[in-house]
Amino acid sequence: MDIATLDHICRLSKLNFTEEEQQKALAEMSDIIALMDTIKEYDITYDDTKDHNEIRYDDLRRDIPAPSFPTEKLQQNTSPRDNCYVVPKMME
Repeated sequence: MDIATLDHICRLSKLNFTEEEQQKALAEMSDIIALMDTIKEYDITYDDTKDHNEIRYDDLRRDIPAPSFPTEKLQQNTSPRDNCYVVPKMME
């Protein structure tokens, strides 16, 4: 990155740097750009055969039916209308 590009970015961002701050920002931005150039060299394409996230069927819990809440208790604050249950408004 050169000083002209940094000046342009500063004008767009409405930043006012002193000469010392400008040199520091220029060095930091150059380091960031160098890091991004290094990162671009890595192959980051996803390969689902290498993620090792298989879940075996035996590791899953068994789906065993259990008693549920009584229907009357669940519907005590509702009022049936048009095959739906309307719940009272709780918040404005």
